Amino acid sequence: MFKAWKITKTDAEGYRCALVDVDEGELPEGDVTVQVEWSTVNYKDGLAFTGRSPVVRQFPMVPGIDLAGTVAASRHPRWRVGDRVILNGWGAGETWWGGMAQKACVRGDWLVALPPGLTTRQAMAIGTAGYTAMLCVQALQRHWAEAGVAAGSGEVLVTGAGGGVGSVAVALLAALGHAVVASTGRPQEADYLKALGAAEVIERQTLAAPGKPLQKERWIGVVDAVGSHTLANACASTRYGGAVTACGLAQGMDLPTTVAPFILRGVTLYGIDSVMAPLHRREAAWAQLDALLDRRRLDQMTREVPLAEAAALGSQILAGQVRGRVVVNVSA
Repeated sequence: MFKAWKITKTDAEGYRCALVDVDEGELPEGDVTVQVEWSTVNYKDGLAFTGRSPVVRQFPMVPGIDLAGTVAASRHPRWRVGDRVILNGWGAGETWWGGMAQKACVRGDWLVALPPGLTTRQAMAIGTAGYTAMLCVQALQRHWAEAGVAAGSGEVLVTGAGGGVGSVAVALLAALGHAVVASTGRPQEADYLKALGAAEVIERQTLAAPGKPLQKERWIGVVDAVGSHTLANACASTRYGGAVTACGLAQGMDLPTTVAPFILRGVTLYGIDSVMAPLHRREAAWAQLDALLDRRRLDQMTREVPLAEAAALGSQILAGQVRGRVVVNVSA
């Protein structure tokens, strides 16, 4: 038996999430069993815990789109007992039992080897949020390399900067030598964001309201985790030939913009998907995270909770009340 958060949905009781004892025989039939050591709470996990959006597609379900731990059993050729592994996405916590548990049985093709410079706790301090931020930064790096844009040649905007994606993006871009402007709806977090490397912190409202299709050119690149008017305004104020990466929808799924930034300024909008990203992209992202991310800054943005407290963070993260990253000690 092991501890896990389990979500059920019945006509009689409706949508319920409870911390329960689970028999190992209930695990789905993957080819790798992982002794989970750490998980983490992401925005999508908040949706699953609260039932506020139908991200859970099958019941019963163990939530948690992330996990890190040690291989306990394997029938997959890439993995042996004792290997340290990470899982992000691939439907974990939605269509396949996820990481809010002390054990998981998954498909070996989904796993990435833990980089040598990271502990499993640090990997979950990064989590899907940080891995997604790295995918965004790498898309910008490829774009800038082709365009001949050097670090320090202009400002880079990070929206939703106080959240998990934003916090890691600020730290990564600052480590690469860029002048980072952090947009947040929590002005009290200005010192925190500057400690992560932000050169300037601006109020979310400067971007959140409807704006003109073309605005004063400012950004050489953007990491946007917000969507809606914020993303539209970011595109409208990106410099000629610049790039915008979109990876979230905290403000909304809509994109109320025009083609003007794209056809008059040659702005490129990159959609960033972390859930189904191919293995080579995942491995490259984790390798660069290992090499680039300052562990002290990672510690600054991270707090730890025991497994029993994970669900309580669901509504908080949806309300934008969780700063940075939260790691879940599944053994505590």
